[in-house]
Amino acid sequence: MTVRKHSGLSFKCTERGKSMKITDLIEKLAVSHSLSLDEYEFLIENRCDEAINAAAEKAVCIRKGIYGNAVYVRGLIEISNICKNDCKYCGIRKSNTDCDRYRLTRDEIIECAETGYSLGFRTFVLQGGEDGYFSDDLLCDIIGAIKSKYPDCAITLSVGERSYDSYKRLYDAGADRYLLRHETADREHYRLLHPDDMSYDNRMRCLNDLREIGYQVGCGFMVGSPYQTNRMIAKDLKFIEAFKPDMCGIGPFVPHKNTPFGDMAQGTAELTCYLLSIIRLIHPSVLLPATTALGTIHPQGRELGIRSGANVVMPNLSPVLVRKKYELYDNKICTGEESAQCRDCLETRMRSIGYEIVTDRGDIKRDAAYDAKTSLKGEVINKNGCL
Repeated sequence: MTVRKHSGLSFKCTERGKSMKITDLIEKLAVSHSLSLDEYEFLIENRCDEAINAAAEKAVCIRKGIYGNAVYVRGLIEISNICKNDCKYCGIRKSNTDCDRYRLTRDEIIECAETGYSLGFRTFVLQGGEDGYFSDDLLCDIIGAIKSKYPDCAITLSVGERSYDSYKRLYDAGADRYLLRHETADREHYRLLHPDDMSYDNRMRCLNDLREIGYQVGCGFMVGSPYQTNRMIAKDLKFIEAFKPDMCGIGPFVPHKNTPFGDMAQGTAELTCYLLSIIRLIHPSVLLPATTALGTIHPQGRELGIRSGANVVMPNLSPVLVRKKYELYDNKICTGEESAQCRDCLETRMRSIGYEIVTDRGDIKRDAAYDAKTSLKGEVINKNGCL
């Protein structure tokens, strides 16, 4: 019986034949970076310790071949928990009347960036609900002010769905990256997770607009979200394979008590980590966070994510008084070692598993990406002992 080495979690193999087929599929994915929808579904449905270990080992080796032992840090600034949307899974949905609302001022956001810069951060992530207060004019002013003061820094935005013209203005003002989770690549599943005034087609339009404009674009989904099937996850993986995002944020679904899904079961660290490994094999150079949600459901969630192929963490730079208020899900960690002010704690934890925190911009290394031809030639993979 295989014991899972990299995480301490256990998921026993029961059928040797299925285990061998999964291992073969992982080998195939590591070389070709592509599987059929049925093959992805089989990987998920029949996962076991042997397969989970094999995927993680290959994912880590491939990531080290591109990024070494570097773990990039992003300073997260949660600018507002006010949102016009009513997504059924989200704790800051507009219908949650118990949510203690806030929005940061322009000066408070810039002060967060100043604090982050002094701590060594060179990427700032401005994240918030779809709050109409943050007009193009205001966001462009904030972006310009940060870029003017810290031209060596990257700015990532995560403020939801906007028009093409809005995205273009923000990009022209100096925004470098944009995170917009696709949430699900299954149209019916999207409908089940969102209110009637939101659409799968518009979410895809936004992602395509961002790519066309020139952003480094991030997508992603929740693992174990309500009504999610293995087939739906397979569709997510196939979407990631086709879209080739620069960043991909996945984390376990964690319910919030004041949502329609408050009584639903949360996702698991085991499946989340396995999917992190698979995504690394699909898109070797992707910037892949070990998310706060993973750290929320498991005390070593970030370490598990890194040891599964992730290479980004996002400590919180928001003012301490508002961190608990940006509660997308219950029990979010917000005042301990995930805090940007506890960078030394995070560095110690990463060093304990053989990694080093890096605080440069941490852009995707597109020129180091493995394509299928390079993999088959063995020019990079063999050098690093991955195959």
